[in-house]
Amino acid sequence: MLTKQIIRQHIVIVNQKNNQPMKPIFNYITLTVLIITIFTSCNSGPTLQRYFVDSQESANFISQDVPLSMVKIDDSQFTEDQKEAYNSVKRLNFLGYRANESNVEELDAEVAIVKEILSDSKYQDLMEFSDKGNKIVVKYIGDDDEADEVIIFGSAKELGFGVVRMLGDDMSPDKMVTLVSALKDANVDESNVQDIMNFFK
Repeated sequence: MLTKQIIRQHIVIVNQKNNQPMKPIFNYITLTVLIITIFTSCNSGPTLQRYFVDSQESANFISQDVPLSMVKIDDSQFTEDQKEAYNSVKRLNFLGYRANESNVEELDAEVAIVKEILSDSKYQDLMEFSDKGNKIVVKYIGDDDEADEVIIFGSAKELGFGVVRMLGDDMSPDKMVTLVSALKDANVDESNVQDIMNFFK
């Protein structure tokens, strides 16, 4: 119904602008382009960014936007590639969901939503690893030379799940792999992300 109304409004506007009947070919092309645009927009799936926005005010969720400059990390043992990758990251968007005894089904449902979003072909696989028995998935949006964002996703039945969007400039996917590997064992000052750490306790 809404689509038909938009198309009708568009026809009226074009007719008024031209002050003459639409030519059949122009009419056909205009409507075809408009319909394709509308249905392409309507059928596009949810994005991780939209999921962050929709979830941040919901119960059991915590959301935090952290400039990387506020997270003190000991990079003295980083290689040059790791330092370059670290310096290319400007901020972190974090979304976490806390598990409890009463929300097991909801946790499973939310995890399924995130996995479905990340199954989109635009989220390319970067690496997977286990940390304390929990599977961590790292994906990215971009091409072989530059990542527009890097996504880290992990979940645990007893804790919940967390998603981190790493945003920056000139992030090399290959170098981001080595950075993520280095961050697993790096000394991190947790004072600026204490709310997140306390949330999962």
